[in-house]
Order: sequence, then structure tokens, then C-alpha cells
Amino acid sequence: MQATVHSFDEETGSGVVLTDNGRLLTVDAATFNSSHLRHLRLGQRVSIEVGSAGVSRLWIEGIGPGQRIR
Repeated sequence: MQATVHSFDEETGSGVVLTDNGRLLTVDAATFNSSHLRHLRLGQRVSIEVGSAGVSRLWIEGIGPGQRIR
């Protein structure tokens, strides 16, 4: 699923993304830390997986282990 970064706190590593269907979902610090990304900027497009507790995985296509730029 695709989403846009709505807010991000660099100090805590948590934030909120807006999905393409209009849902606001929280990204907790543990999910952000496991993404291997250094920071996020407002308006940035990201790919997410959503579990029962919210965003369970966050990544940018082409960045990170096993990712290739298309």
C-alpha cells in the first residue's frame, strides 16, 4: 500500500502517514527503526504494510535490503 508522510518527529522516530484512501495511520518508533531509514520528510511517498496494530512495515522502493530501483 502507498502512503504519504503526514507528520514525523525525528526525536522520537514516530509519525503519521496518510493512505491513498484517506486513512491516518500511526508509525511507531519500532517500525520506523526497523525500516533502516534515517529520517522522513513531510509529503514523502512511502510503501507500508498494515497489521492489526497499525503500520507494521515501512519502506521506500529501491532503498534497503532486497530492494531495487525500478
